[in-house]
Amino acid sequence: MELPDPALVVLVGPAGAGKSAWAAARYRDAEIVSSDALRGRVGSGPADLDATDDAFTVLEAVVAARLRRGLTTVVDTLGLDARRRRAWLAAGRAVGLPCVAAVFDTPAAVCRARNRGRDRPVPAPALTSQLRRMPGVSAEIVGEGWDVVVREDGGPAPDGPQAPVAEHAAGTPLFAEPGRLSFVLQVSRFPWGDDPSSWLTSVAAAAEDAGFAGLALMDHLIQIPQVGRPFEAIPEPLVTLGLLAGATTSLHLGTLVSPVTFRAPGILAKAFATLDALSGGRAFCGLGAGWWGREHAGFGLSFPPPRDRVDALEHAVATMRALWASGTRPAAGLPETTCYPRPVGPLPIVVGGTGRRMLRLAATVGDACNVPVARVDEVAAAGPQKHVTVLDVPVLGEDREHVATLVERLRGRTDAVTFAGRHHAGTAARHVARYRALAEAGVCTVFVAPPDVAGPDDVARWAPVVAQLGGPPG
Repeated sequence: MELPDPALVVLVGPAGAGKSAWAAARYRDAEIVSSDALRGRVGSGPADLDATDDAFTVLEAVVAARLRRGLTTVVDTLGLDARRRRAWLAAGRAVGLPCVAAVFDTPAAVCRARNRGRDRPVPAPALTSQLRRMPGVSAEIVGEGWDVVVREDGGPAPDGPQAPVAEHAAGTPLFAEPGRLSFVLQVSRFPWGDDPSSWLTSVAAAAEDAGFAGLALMDHLIQIPQVGRPFEAIPEPLVTLGLLAGATTSLHLGTLVSPVTFRAPGILAKAFATLDALSGGRAFCGLGAGWWGREHAGFGLSFPPPRDRVDALEHAVATMRALWASGTRPAAGLPETTCYPRPVGPLPIVVGGTGRRMLRLAATVGDACNVPVARVDEVAAAGPQKHVTVLDVPVLGEDREHVATLVERLRGRTDAVTFAGRHHAGTAARHVARYRALAEAGVCTVFVAPPDVAGPDDVARWAPVVAQLGGPPG
């Protein structure tokens, strides 16, 4: 499309959307009025947020002067503030210039990738807010009466073409709408070599880029035999999730699940409230009764009988919700509920476990139940749930040959046929059909725990599956 010239051009999009590169490719430097560049003039640099007000004072003066002279003026800011945007539109109309809105509907994954590559990345909560604002801004633009509206997709991410992306806006619900699925990556093994932090953040970034709605960690003190050997690393999950809160912008972060036998419920409430505050409201708490006596004995923790552990779970939920509630008052047997910071919003509790009592408990005090995918039929028999989630441990290959290679590498002493059946080994098409049936049966979230995740490439392979079943109904 050939744009009018001279004209007023207002760029609209989040950080990392590609606005500045788009403008630089089409206009002279003198025609572009950039808030970042002006922060560098009136402050210590383009990222000096303390200089924002002064930078916008200069920006408004330059825009007004250029418009009075009928000169092409490209306003390079976020463009998300409707009041400012409409004021520029009115000013352009007043001098008879054509008014152009260039709207950057850049995929959130691309914005995040570009942001990570900056010397001074935009803070994760700020970028999350911008991405969350974009759908509303796009709708506002339509009704504002611009002479020309240009829609741009922002081009490829910095490292070139990306894997297929199932685009989840920042803040995608943990629990999908009926007929759809949210996918949460559960990381169970940690082959992180000499750089644990880099490995973890690269896997989390790959999960965001692949369209996963969240990332979960097991809460165990020793690696469990279903996953690996006892001398393999398994990090403390709440410390690890704190790291990932600062390294991601959209993933829901939580445990699947935390045994109530590991920590006093008040301490657990404090930890998850802090995680929620640090992540901008992205925390969830998976909670269970605990099942493995060895780790309790090895770390000096008591391990009561099953009935007592389930009683403790019910008490823990009441205590945590009391500490997360507004105000400070006696509640749930506590003399006061002074727990700050509070969670940003409602903090979901996913109760993990099987059996009628656990499922009834999930329905009455939890926000969701979680069961192994092989036992999902038991949920309906126990009565209605608010949300049904499942844990799946699948093997996904690119084609039949790759599937066979993965099975052979992972099966250990289990015969190939048994292992493949247990893990539903197959290509994306097979998993899509299986998950579609789960969605039709009322499941809203699948916690995917692939046994072969050695790095980000193994996570990226899931993008086509998530793309077909995630997001809003089509």
